Amino acid sequence: MVGCGMIANFHALAVGDIRGAKITACYDTFPAAAQRFAAANPGVTAYERLDEMLDDQSVDVVTICTPSGAHRDPAVAAANAGKHVVVEKPLEITLARCDAIISACRRNKVGLTTIFPSRYHGINQSLKAAIDQGRFGRLTLGDSYVKWWRTQEYYDSGGWRGTWNLDGGGAYMNQAIHSVDLMYYLMGDVAEVTAMTDTLAHKRIEVEDVGVAALRFRNGALGTIEATTAAYPGFSKKVEIHGTCGTAVVEEDRLVTWDFASGRSSDAATRRRFGGDDVGGSGASDPTAISYDGHTEQLKDFIKSIRGGGKPMVDDKEGRKSVEIILAIYQSAWTGRKVSLPLKRDPRIPAAVRRKK
Repeated sequence: MVGCGMIANFHALAVGDIRGAKITACYDTFPAAAQRFAAANPGVTAYERLDEMLDDQSVDVVTICTPSGAHRDPAVAAANAGKHVVVEKPLEITLARCDAIISACRRNKVGLTTIFPSRYHGINQSLKAAIDQGRFGRLTLGDSYVKWWRTQEYYDSGGWRGTWNLDGGGAYMNQAIHSVDLMYYLMGDVAEVTAMTDTLAHKRIEVEDVGVAALRFRNGALGTIEATTAAYPGFSKKVEIHGTCGTAVVEEDRLVTWDFASGRSSDAATRRRFGGDDVGGSGASDPTAISYDGHTEQLKDFIKSIRGGGKPMVDDKEGRKSVEIILAIYQSAWTGRKVSLPLKRDPRIPAAVRRKK
C-alpha cells in the first residue's frame, strides 16, 4: 500500500475479504501515517522509504492510494520493480501522466488496473449485458447525476484537496469520475462534449464544485453528466439508460426502472434482486460512507487476470478513458467551445482558472 490515508482503509477491508490475498507492507511520505496503518492491520510492515518497500519480496501488487496528482511516480517505480499495479481513481490527472504509467507497466510486463468499483456492482453488470444483447434497441440517451454535498471543512482538511496540481479537478475528477466511467462503459465511446463548470459554494479551492456536460456518443446517442459537491444535503447518484426498446434507471446500486418492449421471464427476477431498499454505502454527503464491496470484486478480478494471464475488466486503456473525457469537459468549459475526442494533447489550464482560489 502506497499512501495510507482514508481510502487505503477501504482497500484493506477489501483485501481482507479475498482468499489468498493479504496486505504485507505499506509506505507513506508521512511515516506516522504508515505506522498507524500498520498498527491497524496486523502483519503489515511499515516502510519509511518506497524503494525499500519495493525490495520486499513478499509484495506482488502495489496499490497507489496517494493524492490523484501523485500517482505517476510511485506507480512507475512499482512497475520498474516488477510489481503489478493498482491505482485508485483517477489513473492520473493528465493524459501524459497516465501514459507514463501505462508505458512503464507495459515495458515491465506487469498488470495495471484503475479502481472503478461501480462497474462490478451486480446491477451494472446486468445492465451492460442487456445493452450488449440489444435489448434497448438503438441507444438514444444516457444520463448520470452526481449531486453530492461536501462541506468547506472537507476541502480545508487536506492541502491537496481542491487544487489542480494534486486533485486534478473538482466534482468531475474527484467525485463523478465513477459515473463518467460508467457512462462510457455502458454507452460506448464519446465523440464530443459541450460543458459549463463553476465554483459556487466553496471558498479557497481552485476547482469546480458544479458542472453540466452534454455528450454525443460515437453511436449517435446523446447524454448528460451532471456533477456537483454543492447540492445540500447530498443525493444518491443516478444513471439512466434509454433506447428505442427499453429504459433502465439505477440509483446507487438499486434498480428503479427495468422496462423493455419485449419482456423476458428473467426480468421479474432482476427487479426482485436489485430493486430492494438496500442500496449499500453512498458518498452523497460523507466520503467515508461508501461500500468497499466493489473494491473487493475488482481486486478479485485483477488477481484472476494476474494468475490467468488475461486482462482485467478495467485495463490500462479503460482506466485512461475517463480522464480523457473529463479533460474534454474541462477544455469545453474553459473555452466555451465544443470539444471532439480523442484529445490530441492535454488541455492547458487558463491562468484565470488557476487564480480562482
